[in-house]
Amino acid sequence: MEEPIIQARDLGICFAKGKQKKGRVKDLFVRRAANQKGVAAQDFWPLRHVNFDIFPGDAVGIIGRNGTGKSTLLRLITGVLIPDEGYVRREGRVAPLIALSAGFSGDLTGRENVNLVGALHGMTNKEIKAKYDEIVEFSELEDFMDTPLKHYSSGMKVRLGFGVITQLPHPILLVDEALAVGDAAFKRKCQAVIAGLLKEGRTLVFVSHSEGDLKKYCKRGIFLDAGTLVTDGTVEEALDSYKTAEKRDADARAERKQREAAAKAAAEQAAAPALVPGAVEAAT
Repeated sequence: MEEPIIQARDLGICFAKGKQKKGRVKDLFVRRAANQKGVAAQDFWPLRHVNFDIFPGDAVGIIGRNGTGKSTLLRLITGVLIPDEGYVRREGRVAPLIALSAGFSGDLTGRENVNLVGALHGMTNKEIKAKYDEIVEFSELEDFMDTPLKHYSSGMKVRLGFGVITQLPHPILLVDEALAVGDAAFKRKCQAVIAGLLKEGRTLVFVSHSEGDLKKYCKRGIFLDAGTLVTDGTVEEALDSYKTAEKRDADARAERKQREAAAKAAAEQAAAPALVPGAVEAAT
């Protein structure tokens, strides 16, 4: 039986409200200090009790509303975040199309940043040299490779980052809304590159709000809601679950507004001055 390339078991991670997840040791001290002061812990679990297996060559769309743990899940897979419960394991290295300018230094040139980021992701000097021309051609930054990155626009940084990451030979590709940036021509180039990587048999975990992109790249979908895995099936099934949850919440909001409006009207009526019998006749 084929072994999963990514496996999650009872996976969960906890954040303190209003604080970023800095690190396990520091977090322990923060919580301990809060408890000593009698401050009630305000923990938030963006993900909890999550279980799934992803197999080599799978293309899986992670679907859910904002704040439901999609990007957090990708960061757990990469190892950037450490779970508080359970575990996530992966076999093989990750090419992360998440923060495309991560690892870049503003004081270094584009050329130097290609070497830096490539090395950070495990590429040898020989591999970087062999791929350098392709990276530059893709990013269309031939005239700026000897310019310090601090003079690049955000779009130029994204182009360079995408060019480097997609040259990594790693078997797992994580994409977090990377196709939502850039102009139409750049998006088409990104789409062509990802399609090519999938044909090579790479494993894709794809976070997107675009139903079209999800259906284009993914056969399987995982729908997350309120930090839990609700649906793990075809991408169409996961999208249907998402739409059902959206409708349910919209109906609940409409019902709540109706109740609030009725309560306000009742309160205003109760606060209105009562008419004294005969007062109108006396006034006339």
